[in-house]
Amino acid sequence: MGTQGGEMGIPLLEEQEEAVPDRITHMLVLSAFFAVCGSYVFGNAVSYSSPAESGIMDELSLSLAEYSVFGSLLTVGGLLGALCSGKIADLIGRRGAMWVTDVSGIIGWCAIFLSESAWSLDLGRLLLGFGVGLASYVVPVYVAEVTPKNLRGGFVSLCMLVIAGGMSMTYVIGSLVNWRLLACLGIIPCLLQLVGLFLIPESPRWLGYIETLQQVSEHGIFHTFQRKYAQALTVGLGLMVFQQLGGLNAYGFYMSSILERAGASSTAGSITAAIVQLAANIVAVFLMDKFGRRPLLLVSASGACLAGFLIGLSFLLQDYHQSTDVVSTLTFVGIVVFSGFFSIGLGGIPWIIMAEIFPMNVKGPAGSLVNLVSWVGSWLVAYTFNYFFEWSSAGVFFAFSGICCSAVLFIAKRVPETKGRTLEEIEASMTS
Repeated sequence: MGTQGGEMGIPLLEEQEEAVPDRITHMLVLSAFFAVCGSYVFGNAVSYSSPAESGIMDELSLSLAEYSVFGSLLTVGGLLGALCSGKIADLIGRRGAMWVTDVSGIIGWCAIFLSESAWSLDLGRLLLGFGVGLASYVVPVYVAEVTPKNLRGGFVSLCMLVIAGGMSMTYVIGSLVNWRLLACLGIIPCLLQLVGLFLIPESPRWLGYIETLQQVSEHGIFHTFQRKYAQALTVGLGLMVFQQLGGLNAYGFYMSSILERAGASSTAGSITAAIVQLAANIVAVFLMDKFGRRPLLLVSASGACLAGFLIGLSFLLQDYHQSTDVVSTLTFVGIVVFSGFFSIGLGGIPWIIMAEIFPMNVKGPAGSLVNLVSWVGSWLVAYTFNYFFEWSSAGVFFAFSGICCSAVLFIAKRVPETKGRTLEEIEASMTS
C-alpha cells in the first residue's frame, strides 16, 4: 500500500508544501472567509435558544420541559454530526462536507421558521445540530490545510472569533426581532457559504492524499488505536475533555442564572462577558503565531482555574450569609475573568491542535473521535450543571477550578508546541 500520512515520502511532502502559499493571498483570505461562515452558523445556532425562548414558548404554548428538549436537541444533533464528521470529510472532501453542513442548516432553520408545533421545532434543531457538529470538525481542518505554517494558528483561531461574533450578534439581533425572523436570518450565512464554496479550491492536502485515503478508508476508527498514534490521541482527547469539563457550557448556557443567584445584574454581566470574550478572541488571533499554542493554553487554563475559584468562593460566602455586594462582585469578576482567559486559549486552541496533529491516513476517524468526545462532554455539562448547582453552588465551581488546574499540569507535560511547523513535520514527530 505504500507509505501513509506522516510517513509518506519526501517528494509528496514537498508537493503538498508547494501547494500551500507561504504568504497571505487573495485566495487564502477568500477561502478562510467562506470557511468560517460555518463557524458563524455554529455561534448563531448555539445562542439562538436564549433570545427566542419567551417568544417560542408563548406563541406555540410550549412547557418549560418541551422547550428544554428543543434546546438540548442541538447537542444530540451535534453528537451525530461529530460521529460521522471525519468520514464525510474524507470521502467527499472538505468542501463537500461544508456543503452538507449548509444544506442541513438551511433545512433546519426553515423547519424552525415554519414551525407551528413542537415536533417541527425539534426536527429543525436536530438538523442544525448535525450541521454544526460536522462544521466543528471540517472548518478548522480545512483552514489549517490551506494555510502556511507561519499563519496557521492565527487563521484557524478565526473560527473561534467568528463563533463568538455569531453568538454576540444573535443575542443583539434576538433582542430586536421575533424568533421567526431570527431563524430566517440564520439562513443567510448558510447560503453565503454554500455559494462561496464554488469560488474556493479544495484542500490541496486532501487532494494530494485522496488516493491513500481511499485505500485506508476500510480501516475505520479502530485503526487509530495503534501505539504510534497514542500520543496524538492522548493530546487531542485530553484537551477536549479539559475544555468541556472545565465548565464551558455551564458558563455559556447558564450565565444569567448564575449571576442572578449571586444577586448581580444578568444583563450587565452578559454584555460585559460578551465584549471581553470577543476582545480576547481578537487578541488570540494575533498572539497565536507569535507566542505559540502552549503558552496561551497555560495562561488560559490558569485564568479559568482562578475564575472558578472566585465564583466558588462567592457562593461559599453566600452560604454563610455574607454581604450580597461581595458575593455579586466576586461572581461578576469571576464570569468576566473566565470569559477572557478561556477565550484566549482553551476555547479555540484545542481545535487548532486537533487539526494539526493527526496523520492524514487517520485524520478522519481520529478527528471524529475527538469531535465526538467534545460533544459528549458538552452535553454532559449542559445536562448536569443545574442539578449540581442546586446541590452545591460553591462545590460545582470549585470542581471546575480543580479540573482547570489539572489542565495546566496536562498541558505542561503532554501538549507539544506546533507553532511554525508544517503539518507533515508535526504528524511525523507525533508518530515517531
